Amino acid sequence: MNRRELIQRTGKGFAGLALAGMSQAQNQAQTNALAKAKNIIYIFNHGGVSHVDTFDPKPTLTKLNGQTIPPSFAAGLVTARIDFRKALMRGSPWEFPHYGKSGLQFSSLFPNLGKHADKLAVVRSCYGDAFDHAPAMFLTATGSQFPGRPCLGSWAVYGLGSENKNLPSYVVMSDGAMKSGAGVYGAGYLPATHQGTMFRGGQNPVLNLATPEGITGDAQKETLGLVNDLNRRHYASREDDSTLDARIKAYELAFRMQSEAPGAVDLTSETPATRQLYGLDERMTADFGRKCLLARRMVERGVRFVQLFFGTNLGDDWDSAHDDLLGSHEKMAKKSDQPIAALLTDLQARGLLDSTLVVWNSEFGRTPLAEGKNGRDHHPYGYSMWMAGAGIQGGRSLGATDEFGLRAVDQPKSVHDVNATILRLMGVDHLKLTWRYQGRDQRLTDVHGENEFSPWLLG
Repeated sequence: MNRRELIQRTGKGFAGLALAGMSQAQNQAQTNALAKAKNIIYIFNHGGVSHVDTFDPKPTLTKLNGQTIPPSFAAGLVTARIDFRKALMRGSPWEFPHYGKSGLQFSSLFPNLGKHADKLAVVRSCYGDAFDHAPAMFLTATGSQFPGRPCLGSWAVYGLGSENKNLPSYVVMSDGAMKSGAGVYGAGYLPATHQGTMFRGGQNPVLNLATPEGITGDAQKETLGLVNDLNRRHYASREDDSTLDARIKAYELAFRMQSEAPGAVDLTSETPATRQLYGLDERMTADFGRKCLLARRMVERGVRFVQLFFGTNLGDDWDSAHDDLLGSHEKMAKKSDQPIAALLTDLQARGLLDSTLVVWNSEFGRTPLAEGKNGRDHHPYGYSMWMAGAGIQGGRSLGATDEFGLRAVDQPKSVHDVNATILRLMGVDHLKLTWRYQGRDQRLTDVHGENEFSPWLLG
């Protein structure tokens, strides 16, 4: 393209170019002004949490319990296990108290979280277009129902890096195998160094940190030096292989972690009061309480992105609501309510909540209609999530589903809008965070994400 063609295509000549440049600068300035979150703790509820039993009260649904849905409302809705035209409406068996000074209304399943109601910004109008677990998890995490794309955590650490070179920039914790596999915390086509690092449950979250008996520090350095030299010689002719580069950097990170990671995951230094706060000595709350406490210790040490996958044990998860709504949601709420409330309390007490964004989400909701005698099926057409911290103005809700909780009808927010918003809260414009792959600049939100809502969250 010559200069004349360039001017013709802009339509406004050099003045147009100048204005476009000013507009981009203004957008970036606005993005930076919104950036409050230095770190993220993302709690992902694996299995699908029922929105109409947790954060989306539906008195009309309760009033019409046992009746069929009006045909006009059911049109176009599909699930795997129920017929929307014939299934009966099921009202929530739980109360929905008003919590805090704001009077924010959500389920009695979360009494401890209710103490933090004025910190929570609930989004009641989320939606997706995948109603099976793995595709819906990939969609939420990567913006696509298919594996192979980078997840939100990988994009975040690719764009922002880490504040601590002795710990992974992206830490993942799970209580079992996920239906999606590891792809939901993978780096996809980004350099493999940006993938999530799994910390295990139990007393030893990171394996093989201790130097074997009989191996001195000098001997270990010499061995690692030789391995590193061989790897880099091999890499010299294979610089397009990010997996090999990631392996080299993993060796280097593992060596540095030996000095810092043991202290980061050692909870014996925590006070009895902190242990009691998180419920570490109670059977129901001990496991997830430990993960929430580790999450706080990670962000305290500069880890950029911590993702907790909660409810990944088959038969002991939110998805048991297919057959036992009451049992599954009572159990899962009991396991998580106190630890999450403790996390918010602890972050605030340590001055970390102002810079840490806490996200609570799931891959979809569950049908307002009955599945069997005591169940609910998957439901991506409308569901809820919440955020707190990082300057967010809490005690309120955004958007709404219809009176039955079937569809997001007021200010609907797609998974792309949610991801664009999270990046914006970290000071990253989702339109500009790109990676060249397969002949074009790829981004987390692809061609979507135009309805991000960070101004509402912060104002």
